[in-house]
Amino acid sequence: MQNKFYHLMQYKRILLKLSGEALMGDRQYGIDPKRLDDYAKEIKTIIDKGVEVAIVIGGGNIFRGISGASKGMDRVQGDHMGMLATVINGLALQSACEDNGMQTRLQSAIKINEVAEPFIRRKAIRHLEKGRVVIFGGGTGNPYFTTDSAAVLRAIEMEADVILKGTRVDGIYTSDPERNTDATKFDFISFDDVLRKGLKVMDTTAFTLSQENELPIIVFDMNTTGNLLKIISGENIGTKVNL
Repeated sequence: MQNKFYHLMQYKRILLKLSGEALMGDRQYGIDPKRLDDYAKEIKTIIDKGVEVAIVIGGGNIFRGISGASKGMDRVQGDHMGMLATVINGLALQSACEDNGMQTRLQSAIKINEVAEPFIRRKAIRHLEKGRVVIFGGGTGNPYFTTDSAAVLRAIEMEADVILKGTRVDGIYTSDPERNTDATKFDFISFDDVLRKGLKVMDTTAFTLSQENELPIIVFDMNTTGNLLKIISGENIGTKVNL
């Protein structure tokens, strides 16, 4: 459906990456309903502008495979638990989005048919074209791959214009701004510079995949109301990583 606001928007189709931790709000664990609702309202502002939105969500608020492995658990088993955690988060986000008047579909990389559609690329693209929010759960469906890798992979498959990585920091800094007051923020940075300076944006696998496919990444603060709409409108929010 063509939208009259369409030409004003910088991006037509985006992939939003949210960490599981982001859903905790001020809690130590689990899901904060208030934070979920805030995110859904943010997403609604860009859906209303005719932007197509796909979302990949992490599972770190419930279980993280790699931390299980560090405590002696089998890594593959841990990663499978993490994949299920992302499906739980996906269901929660789906409910929040639907409560805010959006049509959504949850697709899972692991078959869990009573709960979510299987991931089918053409179907997902069709949902996006119809204005539905598509949430991708289950990571890539493979152990040893993070949800950041899943985000990049899905963004490439969906032919998204950009990956928006929503975090609690408002961009990429020279060092961790939460620990170092002298840290300065980049507005723009190249993929090569991120690697050269050893900055943490995503894990190397995800980051390299994005670079090879010339897919820009914007790291921004998802917890500031209005940021998502500002990015879509072409304002300089967060840090843009580009070739």
